[in-house]
Amino acid sequence: MSVALITGGSAGLGRALVRALAQEGWTVVTDARDRALLAEMEAENVLTVGGDVADAGHRAALAAEVNRLGRLDLLVHNASTLGPLPMRPLRDLSPRELYETWAVNTEAPLALTQLVLGHLKESDGMLVSLSSDAAVEHYETWGAYGASKAALDHLTLTWAAEEGLAGYAVDPGDMRTAMHQDAFPDEDISDLPLPRTVVPHLLELLQQRPPSGRYRAADIAVKVGA
Repeated sequence: MSVALITGGSAGLGRALVRALAQEGWTVVTDARDRALLAEMEAENVLTVGGDVADAGHRAALAAEVNRLGRLDLLVHNASTLGPLPMRPLRDLSPRELYETWAVNTEAPLALTQLVLGHLKESDGMLVSLSSDAAVEHYETWGAYGASKAALDHLTLTWAAEEGLAGYAVDPGDMRTAMHQDAFPDEDISDLPLPRTVVPHLLELLQQRPPSGRYRAADIAVKVGA
């Protein structure tokens, strides 16, 4: 039995990845703040825990579920926030607003990894953090989000270096998601690819298990017929 913990599994790429791994026979633990959407994910091998990943008590509940299963082969930090909306220049952000962005995108992944690290190492598991081009490019109004993702990239690859894990910071590219629409409320994003189109690239990454590093999903070639 392979076990995955994927945060933010009720929508977008998280939802698509949960379903894909479950269909391949994985047992998947996932969470979300929207309990109604999360309930739609419940299945024989999909275990759901409602709550906010920024909350220490909720992270403890996720870790308890992993402890109950007794192993962890894959940890995916997918839950994320853009920060305060509408997105604003750094000069207009308060320190509190900056911290609230980091609490979800950076602090929570660090703390959750600490809680489940033992199981991940015992299984020679993989650590995957969903990143963004905003982690390496500098876009107006994306400062808080981009900085939080750059920090998450660094933490992920440092975990790999320190603990001998296979660690990947993966930029999935632009997708047709509610989060992307929130970032561009006045734009038509119907031409963007759906999250499910990114999943084969992530599955290929897990299959290939290349050296730890930062990857663009689009650069991970999917085998014909996969």
